Amino acid sequence: MDKQNNNLETAILAGGCFWCTEAVFQRLDGVESVISGYTGGNIKNPAYREICTGRTGHAEAIKIQFDPTKITFRELLEVFFATHDPTTLNRQGNDVGTQYRSEIFHTTPDQKKDAEEFIALLEKERIFGAPIVTAISEEKPFYIAEEEHQNYYNDHKQQPYCQFIIDPKIKKLNQYFSKKLNTAD
Repeated sequence: MDKQNNNLETAILAGGCFWCTEAVFQRLDGVESVISGYTGGNIKNPAYREICTGRTGHAEAIKIQFDPTKITFRELLEVFFATHDPTTLNRQGNDVGTQYRSEIFHTTPDQKKDAEEFIALLEKERIFGAPIVTAISEEKPFYIAEEEHQNYYNDHKQQPYCQFIIDPKIKKLNQYFSKKLNTAD
C-alpha cells in the first residue's frame, strides 16, 4: 500500500460493534487504514466504559482512509450494507443500545448524495425484509477508541466473540466481494 498517497478520502461508518466493521473493511483493496472509535455523541473524549452505558449519544464507528481510485465510496457502502443489519434500530444481533446503531457520517456532500441514493435503491429493490433505519448525518468529531480496541479481530481470532460473530461476516465478505479484497493479506 502506498502510504504517501495524498488523494485519500475519509469515510466514517457505524454498523454495530466496531470490532466487526473494522475487521471487514481492513480486508478491502484500496482501504489504507481503519481506526475504531466513537462519534455522533455529546461528550468529549469518551471512554469505552461510558460508551457501553448508551448515555453518551456516541456510536461505535470506524474511520476509513481509502484511495478512491481503487475503491469508491459507493463500493464501501455496498460492503457496509451487506455485512450488517441496517433494519434494526439501535441493535446488531445481541448488541443492543444507541452505541450499536447504523449510521453513515458523511464527510463530503457527494458522500451524502451517494448514501441517500444507495439507500433509496436498496429500498426500491426491497433488498431487506424491513425498512432501512440507517441514519445519514454530517461528520462529527471522531474520538479514537482505546488501543485494545484497535485491530481487535486480527489480534484475537480465537476469542469466542470473533469466532461466532465476526468470522461469518468475513466469510460473507470473501464470498461476495472477493474481487475487492486486498491480495497482500
